[in-house]
Amino acid sequence: MTETSVSTDWYSGEHATFGDRLTAAREAQGLDQATLARRLGVRLKTIEGWENDSSEPRANKLQMVAGLLNVSIRWLLTGEGEGLAEPATEEELAEDAAALLSDLRSMRQQMTQMTTRIGRAEKRLRVLMKEVL
Repeated sequence: MTETSVSTDWYSGEHATFGDRLTAAREAQGLDQATLARRLGVRLKTIEGWENDSSEPRANKLQMVAGLLNVSIRWLLTGEGEGLAEPATEEELAEDAAALLSDLRSMRQQMTQMTTRIGRAEKRLRVLMKEVL
């Protein structure tokens, strides 16, 4: 959970609705609509209505939603306060992807080296087994 930034307002009332913020928070927790509905004791159609902004939860359910999704009620309603971090920018994603690609290349090189060592050890073991038998 992070405090939303004043300079970026991805989830603010101007850019996102209650349903948008609810959907984002639910997905950030790795929940599908059916699971959230079951945990809240409501119907799936109720969650769908909330996320589509065709209805809103009552105060008691709103409090439960905020607790389950680890965000503040204020953030769900307005986009201000304790909520989700802003989505990564394209530059940040590109940097992360480049770092991940570098890690993968390094792992592949290590695996290749390990495969060679395993092959050599297997060959020595075969030679030893022939000598013993």
